[in-house]
Amino acid sequence: MKDPRFPARRIAHLDMDMFFAGVELLRYPELRGQAVVVGGRSAHQPRKLADGSTQFFRLREYNGRGVVTTSTYEARTFGVFSAMGLMKSAQLAPDAILLPADFESYRHYSRLFKAAVAEIAPLIENRGIDEIYVDLTAHEEDTETLAQRLKTAVHNATGLSCSIGIAANKLLAKIASDLDKPDGLTIIDDQAFRERIWPLAAKKINGIGPKAAIKLENLGIRTIADLAATDSGLLQKHFGQSYAHWLMHVAQGQDDRPVVTTSTPKSMSRETTFERDMHAQQDKRFLSTAFTSLCERVAGDLQQKGYLGHTVGIKIKYQDFRTATRDLTLPVPTNDAAAIRRAAGACLKRISLEHRFRLLGVRVSSLVRADEIEADLPEQANLFV
Repeated sequence: MKDPRFPARRIAHLDMDMFFAGVELLRYPELRGQAVVVGGRSAHQPRKLADGSTQFFRLREYNGRGVVTTSTYEARTFGVFSAMGLMKSAQLAPDAILLPADFESYRHYSRLFKAAVAEIAPLIENRGIDEIYVDLTAHEEDTETLAQRLKTAVHNATGLSCSIGIAANKLLAKIASDLDKPDGLTIIDDQAFRERIWPLAAKKINGIGPKAAIKLENLGIRTIADLAATDSGLLQKHFGQSYAHWLMHVAQGQDDRPVVTTSTPKSMSRETTFERDMHAQQDKRFLSTAFTSLCERVAGDLQQKGYLGHTVGIKIKYQDFRTATRDLTLPVPTNDAAAIRRAAGACLKRISLEHRFRLLGVRVSSLVRADEIEADLPEQANLFV
């Protein structure tokens, strides 16, 4: 019998726990319980010593402009999170272990966990290397038992844990999956929505960025419950009709988006909205790190999903919300991070950076399947001779 708590739809969001770091701990189990940071170059590979032990690099030994790919929960207690510069991280946790990222290994484990889920519940929407949505509506099994089966299948296939949120839609399922990490299982029905979702900060809703969160805070709207109780006219006055309409719906836990199981993407992009407005010269070091991270993340998405792109573009949103874009079409398609970084950098030189800006994005479009043409491509290193 279907779960009466979800008469129309039952959607799960499955999020792997500290995925990249978790894969590394499978390789180096002696590091469990320690502060570990993943990022940087392959030059920081652990060294096998003559006595059979392993020598690891410490974060304080790092010197460069790399960024944190991920960190263990123990490292996060020091304030070290993904996308942070490694040099900054070294100030916060100098004794943390530093491991270089191994994206080929992460893609392998990504395929394993998704295949394990698909054996039980095949209606899957990929959302990246470490997260998926799953439509469980048609399953007769009760929600708790079904979710536990999924968690067990993922662990058996990978040795890793995941957190699952289940709700009537994607919006609530995604919020739920983050509430009881690690190894969490959180089910949001009508009662849990009022008890667990409404007290959360409004910025916990995916789509409410830092600027909007500050604006809401200034209006006295701090929680999702506050947002749900706010007059629609006030929201329209400060946010415009379209965004205000969306805010009112999500504050009530409403989301009609379907789980999309098949799609042909036109582009892949990554962007970041900064906590404060950036200046190209005054914030040069920070921006360079963030820019490189965006390019690496786009490249990782392309590689994980099996695509190459002909066109690389950038997007900047200035402090007055004006937007500027530039793009560059390459002679051959690529999914290489360094090639994307060079092309995006060339685009950046064609855009005005005199004014402060609040958002930076990198986009790769005109996509083609890698397995269809990769054998005919020249070496990536030759693209920018």
